[in-house]
Amino acid sequence: MSVLSHLNDTGSNLVLTSSEKDSIKTSISALSTRLNNYFDNITDHFVFGSFDRQTILPRKVDKNSDIDYMVIFEDGNEYTPQTLMNRLKTFVEYYYSSSEIHQSSPTIVLELNHIKFELAPAYKSLGTIYIPAPASAYADWISTNPEQLKNDLLDKNKDNDYEIKKLIRILKYWNVNNDKVYTSYELEKAIVGYSYWSCSNIKDYFYSAVANLNSTNLPGYKKTKVTRLKETIDKVKEYENQDMPYTAESELKKVIPSL
Repeated sequence: MSVLSHLNDTGSNLVLTSSEKDSIKTSISALSTRLNNYFDNITDHFVFGSFDRQTILPRKVDKNSDIDYMVIFEDGNEYTPQTLMNRLKTFVEYYYSSSEIHQSSPTIVLELNHIKFELAPAYKSLGTIYIPAPASAYADWISTNPEQLKNDLLDKNKDNDYEIKKLIRILKYWNVNNDKVYTSYELEKAIVGYSYWSCSNIKDYFYSAVANLNSTNLPGYKKTKVTRLKETIDKVKEYENQDMPYTAESELKKVIPSL
């Protein structure tokens, strides 16, 4: 074994199994059908987020893994986000057990046995999608492009030997094990935005991304976790330079445990 093989194995083990994907797709299909049957004032609804980008972590490592699902209301611009969230809450209460449902602004959370859905209300105007705005405590709307990160990731992944999605899953695994130092979205966006000069395998990409992690605006306890990760990787590199591959791998497992 080696640092490279451990990272490759970890990245491969952080994908959804076929049965997990099939189960989720069945639930998505049921949700889609029910939305169409229940509402006559929605213009579109679709999966977005990490499941759509293929960077979602399986529930064996992240019990809070969820499916982001956007519901676009035809008349949404006439109402506040809370009004549309109330509509979604009434919808899920109609089809699902109330014990599975709660609001987590700006979404309605539907907790099923195998996966969690976060239903996000939205509306579309002149081709632009609007979602609840965090800066207004979700009382107003802000424009968004749910496809932007996905498209950027697809390009970045293709241009980097298809290692970027694997890299994202590995660093999200570290992030989950450290009580989510970063939000999943901001971590993915940061990784996609980094440059990876002279990287040829997942180890190179991992080292490069860890070196680039920014903790400047994080609270102290989160900065400490990022610093520990960087210091550990520095030790891993030292052991490798000393031709101690097994010690290097053992050190790496302190921050990226075996699955």
